[in-house]
Amino acid sequence: MSKVAIVYWSSTGNTETMANCIAEGAGASATVLACADVTPDVLAGYDVVAFGCPAMGAEQLEEGEFEPMFSSVEGALNGKKVALFGSYGWGDGQWMRDWCERAKGDGAVLFSEEGLICNETPDEDAQEACRKLGASLAAW
Repeated sequence: MSKVAIVYWSSTGNTETMANCIAEGAGASATVLACADVTPDVLAGYDVVAFGCPAMGAEQLEEGEFEPMFSSVEGALNGKKVALFGSYGWGDGQWMRDWCERAKGDGAVLFSEEGLICNETPDEDAQEACRKLGASLAAW
């Protein structure tokens, strides 16, 4: 089983719910981390990293905490197994497509070219998709 870090930022709790469901699916191999606690050295201890951030503003990553953290770890993503997830309330998910391209450009090995997105509050189907993602990440 892979050791999985689940790194997220959430303001409304939607992305936090997704992170916790991913952790449920991954089981004992998962550690949930707030983005403020993550550095390249922290990520080095994990086989797989799932990053979660909601769409903010004009479909972009949250700029106060998450974006600075993600920028600081980009150099450590080359060859790292990565999954991306998050919630949104408007738009069509462009922030996730942009984020996937950015991570690939950093050399990350993406679990999915599309990431996992949820519109607004994760319903039971979205929560189950998160649990399945977690199980897949633990086995990856």
